[in-house]
Amino acid sequence: MEGLLKEFHLPAKNTSEEALRRWRKAVTLVRNRRRRFRMIADLDKRFEAESKKRSIQEELRKLRVAFYVQKAALRFTDVARYEPSRQIREAGFDIDPDELAAIVRGHDFKRLETHGWVEEIARKVSASLEQGVQCSDLPRRQNVYGVNRYAEKPPRGFWTFVWEALQDFTLIILIICAVVSIGVGIPTEGWPKGMYDGLGIILSIFLVVFVTAISDYNQSLQFRALDEEKKKIFVQVTRDGYRQKISIYDLVVGDIVHLSIGDVVPADGLFISGYNLLIDESSLTGESEPVYVNRERPFLLSGTKVQDGSGKMLVTAVGMRTEWGHLMETLSEGGDNETPLQVKLNGVATIIGKIGLAFAVLTFLVLAARFLAEKAIHHQFTHWSSSDALKLIDYFATGVTILVVAVPEGLPLAVTLSLAFAMKKLMNDMALVRHLSACETMGSASCICSDKTGTLTTNHMVVDKIWIPSKDKVIVVNKSGDDLQSDMSKGVFEILLQAIFLNTGAEVVKDKDGNNSVLGQPTESALLELGLDLRGDFNAVCRDYKIMMVEPFNSVRKKMSVLSALPEGGTRAFCKGASEIVLRMCKKMIDSNGEPADLSEEQAKHVTDIIDGFASETLRTLCLAFRDLDDGFNGNSIPDEGYTLIAVVGIKDPVRPGVKNAVQTCLAAGITVRMVTGDNINTATAIARECGILTEGGIAIEGADFRTKSPEEMKQIIPKIQVMARSLPSDKLLLVKNLKDLLGEVVAVTGDGTNDAPALHAADIGLAMGIAGTEVAKENADIIILDDNFSTIVNVAKWGRAVYINIQKFVQFQLTVNIVALVIDFVSACITGSAPLTAVQLLWVNMIMDTLGALALATEPPNDGLMERPPVRRGAGFITNAMWRNIIGQSIYQLAVLAVLTFDGKNLLGLSGSDASAVLNTFIFNTFVFCQIFNEINSRDIERINVFCGMFSSWIFMGIIVSTIVFQAIIVEFLGTFAGTVPLSWQLWLLSILIGAISMPVSVVLKCIPVERNAAKHHHDGYDELPSGPELA
Repeated sequence: MEGLLKEFHLPAKNTSEEALRRWRKAVTLVRNRRRRFRMIADLDKRFEAESKKRSIQEELRKLRVAFYVQKAALRFTDVARYEPSRQIREAGFDIDPDELAAIVRGHDFKRLETHGWVEEIARKVSASLEQGVQCSDLPRRQNVYGVNRYAEKPPRGFWTFVWEALQDFTLIILIICAVVSIGVGIPTEGWPKGMYDGLGIILSIFLVVFVTAISDYNQSLQFRALDEEKKKIFVQVTRDGYRQKISIYDLVVGDIVHLSIGDVVPADGLFISGYNLLIDESSLTGESEPVYVNRERPFLLSGTKVQDGSGKMLVTAVGMRTEWGHLMETLSEGGDNETPLQVKLNGVATIIGKIGLAFAVLTFLVLAARFLAEKAIHHQFTHWSSSDALKLIDYFATGVTILVVAVPEGLPLAVTLSLAFAMKKLMNDMALVRHLSACETMGSASCICSDKTGTLTTNHMVVDKIWIPSKDKVIVVNKSGDDLQSDMSKGVFEILLQAIFLNTGAEVVKDKDGNNSVLGQPTESALLELGLDLRGDFNAVCRDYKIMMVEPFNSVRKKMSVLSALPEGGTRAFCKGASEIVLRMCKKMIDSNGEPADLSEEQAKHVTDIIDGFASETLRTLCLAFRDLDDGFNGNSIPDEGYTLIAVVGIKDPVRPGVKNAVQTCLAAGITVRMVTGDNINTATAIARECGILTEGGIAIEGADFRTKSPEEMKQIIPKIQVMARSLPSDKLLLVKNLKDLLGEVVAVTGDGTNDAPALHAADIGLAMGIAGTEVAKENADIIILDDNFSTIVNVAKWGRAVYINIQKFVQFQLTVNIVALVIDFVSACITGSAPLTAVQLLWVNMIMDTLGALALATEPPNDGLMERPPVRRGAGFITNAMWRNIIGQSIYQLAVLAVLTFDGKNLLGLSGSDASAVLNTFIFNTFVFCQIFNEINSRDIERINVFCGMFSSWIFMGIIVSTIVFQAIIVEFLGTFAGTVPLSWQLWLLSILIGAISMPVSVVLKCIPVERNAAKHHHDGYDELPSGPELA
């Protein structure tokens, strides 16, 4: 089978358009193209969207050039006086929405100057640059300036899905046959008998259509809910004089938005204040070079990303008045890429459909040929009646119905159903799947490269210990800070508070009740809370010392520096960051009077020992330092040497509960866990041992050492690497690429920072952190871990495996029904001249194996056994030998039983009389259905004998089985007029159920037949692979 599916192999990520178009061309036989390709990307619309995006980018590139020309010419240009419209003045504003939007969208300096720059524009939109807007004023602003939402296509209603299900060309043919049958039957057989056959087909078709539409509509509701979750982005604003977190959709013109590294600019706006605000505009302009935004270049465009620095902006345009709004309206048209399983099962459906088409045509030809031959033998070839026409119509309907059963439309759609179910459950378990293929691929993950902070640890940081050079002793910090304060002189105490309060990315803000709270990254917040516990006055220090320059912390610099003007005159630089980096920058250390004293090599080694001691206790270590600058300092950059060491700080970040068990679960499942962190190697090693990641024979390496290795050295060392410390984002990217390319691993990688985006994009599965992660990281991720918990990642892997194996179970079940239905109808037609299963009965069988079968088997929740087997390797065949064994074995059993019943059933069952044939055909139909019901139970596990484990707790599965049995009884006992059945005695019912139930011991025997007995192989990461295949039986 795999050899026939070459055209249907698709990578999970970064798929070329050529590959997407190739498999579409290979799909030749589709019953309902509209439904089959509903969840498939529309490449033509995507091309149109890309064309529009390029035109927008070209326009913005021209604006960027015009910006510099306009700025130079501005002083020579006369500016016209602007008057707002009467409606705007009556609403309490002094500038029209289109005029305001045009300033930023057009980078229009002339208009900006006309309106008096950002301060005057804030006045014109009735906003305060310090207090923000008033919450009570929001409806008025939204009414005048619009809401921050983009135009979207309205969701499709239930009747759209009904209409879509009716587009199946085989069902359309059957409806035509049914209408013709009614038209011919009534004159021939009279009313109402003449309409029963045709009406039965029509009712069956509408039952199939409505069950299909209900299933598809429920899927669409699930995907719609998930799409809403994906769009939930929050920003920090100042409203009513205090900071608050709001959804981007609640932003209004006049809002004061606070931006930091990794944020996506949520609306068009003007720069108010900030430091080193570097903006990546590539999403809009296509230009890879980021631009600095400041008072000289104050324009901020919606959809661009903050690459570095921080700042405040005044919102000037929202929603469809931004260029990003028009772009988003277009980009939503193309849809997401299809998943590898969807494509592969489209291939399987195409191959089986071609075989089915051949069987359907042959069955009709054989039935028609026998009929014509009989007429010729009886010399009635020239005599035709309406009953003859009815027979031919019936034969044709049987052939078309065989095609309905043979073309497994449900195969590709079962993937969508299973993924929708898994994504909904994962959402409840704190994992948001952004791309469908990621949920699939996660089931094959063989390696997880995880961050430490916030993923393996709680991210609830507090300063635990501090070492002050003047006292040369480690002080355990208590909540009040009294012990620390009593151990320091006034000079040391003051400079420590300056280093904490001035050199910080966190803020002390007032909430709605007027209480102070600390806002910022956990490490920054821990230090700031230490300063507040020491009874320092944050606002007073910030007021007295003017910040002149800031170099924010990022994962490359691994330090943060600020330059401040001293109240008494002079300039002082503060630096904090990775302990060994800042220590190398220090030439002095602070003495007991708060004055710089020389730092000897011996003292530097002693400080290193203190750092290592903190790290071995799993504490995150930081060094705080300062440097006074002389009058000759040019002020272009903050110096990187000549600092005085103030303190070494140890911050506690405990390991999350349950992480060790989760890591052990991964190892048992054949998934290697590697820690990749920017922390000190001693801290990383201690945490890794506590989590169970660093084991005997494993290696802990620093990023600087790793990146210097040759390709051959990397091939040797990577399998042993379990911890990478002091790593840069580029080191993480290099590790991911080598794991994929050199070792063929399926790699999942976590990330939270802006610089993690390349690694998240390159990995097979990118996992962004929902709490600590930046919006840039989330945009580049495939799955967002909403609680930042490693245990959630393990749960995603478990659900990924469940999706894969659930689809395998459904495929096994459906192929068995396909084979048996095709062969029994064809052979019976050839030998007896009639098909044992009528069109109505085949439609019911189709519904059992298609929509209902998918609901029963593709929505099974994961069990713990899934994490006791190795992952599916990259490129492994989807239909395994174990599946073929079960399919062929069950097919042989069912065909043997049905063949015996078809050709000698009357004698075996002792049937006689005028209704013997009708009773036999009903019994065959009933037995066939019960064989499928019990085989559906068998299919719950491909390899294990015990298929009842968890069955009674799966309410969907039990509901499908019970409803199938109930409806089967109704069809046989009460709907015989339409379905071509007659009521059966209780003995025949019991015998039908017994024959169906025998498929279960048959399944036990089959599962004991070895087909994939692989000796346990030694994994490259040092553990033995667990047994798979029949060894698990």
